[in-house]
Amino acid sequence: MGSGIWRRLVPRVEDTDPDMRRMRHYLILLGICSFVGFQIWRGVFTNFAVESAGITAPQMGMIQGLRELPGLLAVLVIFLLRLLPEHRLALAAAASMGLGIAMTGFFPSYAGLLLTTLIMSTGFHYFETVAQSLALQHMPPDRLPHFLGQMGSWTGLAGLVGLGLAFLLSGRLDERQLLLAGGALLVGGALFAGLRWPHFRERVPQHKHMILRRRYSLYYALTFLAGARRQIFVAFAVFLMVERFGFTVKEITGLYLLNSLVTLLAAPQIGRLVGWMGERFVVLLEYSSLILVFWGYTVADSRWLLALLFVTDQLLFLMSMAIRTWFQKIADPADVAPSMAAGFTINHIAAVVIPPLGGLMWALDYRLTFYLGMLLACGSLLLALRMRTERPVADAAGLAELPQEA
Repeated sequence: MGSGIWRRLVPRVEDTDPDMRRMRHYLILLGICSFVGFQIWRGVFTNFAVESAGITAPQMGMIQGLRELPGLLAVLVIFLLRLLPEHRLALAAAASMGLGIAMTGFFPSYAGLLLTTLIMSTGFHYFETVAQSLALQHMPPDRLPHFLGQMGSWTGLAGLVGLGLAFLLSGRLDERQLLLAGGALLVGGALFAGLRWPHFRERVPQHKHMILRRRYSLYYALTFLAGARRQIFVAFAVFLMVERFGFTVKEITGLYLLNSLVTLLAAPQIGRLVGWMGERFVVLLEYSSLILVFWGYTVADSRWLLALLFVTDQLLFLMSMAIRTWFQKIADPADVAPSMAAGFTINHIAAVVIPPLGGLMWALDYRLTFYLGMLLACGSLLLALRMRTERPVADAAGLAELPQEA
C-alpha cells in the first residue's frame, strides 16, 4: 500500500539507457542536497540578517540584488565548460554553494552577509544553470516533464526532512549552527556524487561559445520578465512577514516546510499537466494566478492570508518547468548548454536591478513593490500568448533542421 502511494507521488521515469539512469540519479542526489542547504539558508537568513546583523530594508534590497549578480554572470559557464566537463562543473558549483551557506553565520554584519551571499549565490546559480542543461541534454522530450516532476518530488521530500529538522532544532541550535549544518551537508553530498559517478558520456557536443538566436527571442523575453517578478517575491515576501507582521524563525521555517510538502505532492502532477495540456496552457495559468497573488500582498491584513499567498506562490513556481520543456522542443540540441547560460544571464539582468529598486519603493509604500510585481506578471501573460510548440521538420536523427542565424 505504501509503495503504491509513493509511486503516485513520485512516478518512475522508465529508461533503458544506463547512462541516462546514472545521470538521473546524479542530478537527483545533487538536487536534494542543494535544496536542503538552500532551504535552511532561506529559512534562517532573513531573521539572522534582521535580528543579528541589524539589516534594514534598503540594505536587504542591496544584499538580494548582489545575490543575483552571479546569475547575471552565468554566461561564464560557457567558458568554464572549456576547462571542466559539465557534470564536474555541477559538482564544483554545488560545493561552492555549500561553503557560502556554512560561512554565513560567522559574519553577522552587512559587509559579511554581502560576502557570504555572493559565494553561496555563485554556486547556486552555476549549479542551476548546469543542472538544467544536463537534464535537457540527457532526457528526451517525452520524458522530460515527468523527470522534472520527479525531481521536484525528491527535492520536496528533502526540503521536508531538512526544514523539519531545522524547525525542531531552532530552539536548541542557534542560527549559526543551523547554517553550518546545511552547508556541510551540501559539500558532503557533492563529494559523494563525484566519487560515485565520476564519468558521463556527452550525448550531443555542446557549443562552447556565446549563442543568441532570433528564434529564441520569446524564450529570452519570458526569462527576463520571470527573473524580475520572481525577485519581488524572493526579496520582499518574507521581509513583509518578518518586518510588518512579526513572523518568527520557527514560523518562517514552518512555511518553508509546508512549501516542501506542496512541492512533494504537486510537482509530479504539474509534470503530468505539462505533458497533457501543453506548455502554453500551464504558463498562462501560472502568470494569470501570479497577478492575483501579488495583488493579495497589497491588501493582506492577516498572518493567515500572507501564509496562504506564500504557499500559493510556491505552487505557481513549480509551473515554471513548462518554460524549460518548451525550450527543449524548439531548440537545436547543440544549443542547450550555451542557451541555458544565456537564459540565466538574461533572467538576472532585471533581477539585479529589481531588489534595490523594490527596496526604494518600499520606503515610500510597501505596496508599490508588489504593484510592480503585478505589472511584470501582466507582461509575461501577454508574451505567453505567443507561445507555440510546433517544431520544424526533423531529420532522420530526430533533430530539428533549423537555420543557424546568429
